[in-house]
Amino acid sequence: MTTPKDSTSVRDRLEELRQEIRDHDYRYYVLSKPIVADADYDKLFRELKALEAEHPEWVTPDSPTQRVGAPVTSIAKVEHNEPMLSLENAYSEDDLREWHTSLLNYLKAEALGSDFVAEPKLDGVSIEVVYVDGELTQASTRGDGWVGEDVTHNVRTIASVPQRLRGEAPKRLELRGEVIMTKDDFTKLNQRMLARGDETFANPRNLASGTLKALDPKITQERPLDIFFYGLGKCEGFAPATQRELLEGLEALGLKTNLRFARFGAIDAMVESYRELQRIRSEFAFEIDGMVVKVDDLALRERLGLRARSPRWAVAVKFPAMQGTTTLNAITVQVGRLGTLTPVAELEPVEIGGVTVSRATLHNEDYIRKLDVRIGDRVFVERAGDVIPKVAGVVKEVRTGGEREFELPKQCPECGTGVVRDEGAVASRCPNPSCPARVLGALEHFVSRGALDLTGIGPSLIESLVKKELVKNPADLWRLTKTELLPLERMGEKSAAKVLKSLEEARRPPLSRFLFGLGIKDVGETVAELLAESFGSLAALAAADEAALTAVKGIGSEVANSIVTWFADPTNARLLADFREVGVEPVHESRPQPVGNGAFSGKSVLFTGTLASSTRPEAEEKVVRQGGRILKSVSKNLDFLIVGADPGSKLKKAQELGIEILDEETFLKRLGG
Repeated sequence: MTTPKDSTSVRDRLEELRQEIRDHDYRYYVLSKPIVADADYDKLFRELKALEAEHPEWVTPDSPTQRVGAPVTSIAKVEHNEPMLSLENAYSEDDLREWHTSLLNYLKAEALGSDFVAEPKLDGVSIEVVYVDGELTQASTRGDGWVGEDVTHNVRTIASVPQRLRGEAPKRLELRGEVIMTKDDFTKLNQRMLARGDETFANPRNLASGTLKALDPKITQERPLDIFFYGLGKCEGFAPATQRELLEGLEALGLKTNLRFARFGAIDAMVESYRELQRIRSEFAFEIDGMVVKVDDLALRERLGLRARSPRWAVAVKFPAMQGTTTLNAITVQVGRLGTLTPVAELEPVEIGGVTVSRATLHNEDYIRKLDVRIGDRVFVERAGDVIPKVAGVVKEVRTGGEREFELPKQCPECGTGVVRDEGAVASRCPNPSCPARVLGALEHFVSRGALDLTGIGPSLIESLVKKELVKNPADLWRLTKTELLPLERMGEKSAAKVLKSLEEARRPPLSRFLFGLGIKDVGETVAELLAESFGSLAALAAADEAALTAVKGIGSEVANSIVTWFADPTNARLLADFREVGVEPVHESRPQPVGNGAFSGKSVLFTGTLASSTRPEAEEKVVRQGGRILKSVSKNLDFLIVGADPGSKLKKAQELGIEILDEETFLKRLGG
């Protein structure tokens, strides 16, 4: 931040910042269509706060730092009995420590004498829901903190909001919560909106905000909103002493509260909790953008009181931004293993979530047309977990007229073959099976973990083999010799021996993995397992017609057509002949039927860490044989977490939820050895 030197420039900058922030507040809170990312907004707000701290004599009553949010311009207004204040933001571990120190200084104490609690900061829409004598009577948005908008008709459609509370309800209960939408629901809904030709949303929060303001509750009912309650306004007949008691009391009344809750006393534990939550951020089904830390004791909160804009007893420690705004410099085209042409945005580098992003997917030509994204545009870029960054929106308001529309090439950029687009398809593709990009992608897929999982053969080696023209299809891998491997970059005697040994051990791969590795359109891991179980051999599957395929439960006509078409292609027939020539013969062992009264019958199981007695898939197979089922993540539905060496974050989460933990020795004893 650059601070102006003279008083005139300081006052000008103050007014400029105030007006810019007001404009962003209006777009964010009123229109639900921001033109900057949260991180950019936060920078502006911090600069304004710093300048006003240096020149308190120039702070005006209408400054954004003196108010909670933007004014509400709705027909039906609701005045909150107690203001819905925003939390003070912290942006680092050092900021969190400073906030903790400020509390101690305010209380003139060396220690707080009370615990702190931490919850994930949900990236949704703040809301107040009022129950009178156990019945839902009103719901309203935050608005400017004092007056919000009446959205009762929409909140009633949210399935997780009870119309009437369970048990003995308080006389009056004013609840504070966050309306959200899960990442999966958001993706599915945006896809449906795109298919209908409707305008899509940049992120789940904007979608939730826009949905709550819909006039017709039928629109809201069609959109799967959810809610988590975390705080109170004015209440009669409900007086918890701590945040833990508050959440437990709300749960007893049938209200949904946060799934993850931590309690600690020391600042170091707070910092570690922040680090851990950031590490497992992508495991949540919904978007979180930080951690909220609060004083646990509600009476002490009263003593600590409020600042002008936020409560003194709480802070929101934000994660590095997962959305940013930047300039789209160019659009290039990548060709995948199935020939699909994917437009890729070449961006002015921007830091998102602690990672510098310079490329992001644009999915397909229809997606570009729908967003109306052009070369030279300012764009929103999103990154969540390990998902490839994507361009999620365009800041059309700042266009200069120099932006250029994009046209997908008519010829494949890798091999020059004419591009085709099948009827009903959303993407164009290169039909040439010998296209270098398709060959490379097919080989990388074939050796990947979900397919043959060939040790020592990764993307870099595959790329070298293709460039040297040593491998043109997957069967060629088994024709490689030590003499051919040794001249390759970073390939020594041991590495070459490891590659050849891995190939030798994979001459009789599991049929399901082999089928998945072939890269047949619409045949994922689950479909490959169904096919292997139903037909038992590659020859039987190759001879099957569409009627035989669709007779298999879970195989539809589209998938059946893809399979028949693949086996009928002469190029693929030659590939299968090549596999037979090099001695690769996939085999299938029927999966044992689950034991009705096995050791894990009716139980859900999850593994974490490295097992000494077997591989993870082998151990999961043993559980299935004993009547159990395997979960993908820790939840309240999990019965057992099996822990091997070097367990991950799943262990801590399971301990917090009270899940039964089994070490490997105990697990094997339950299996019977």
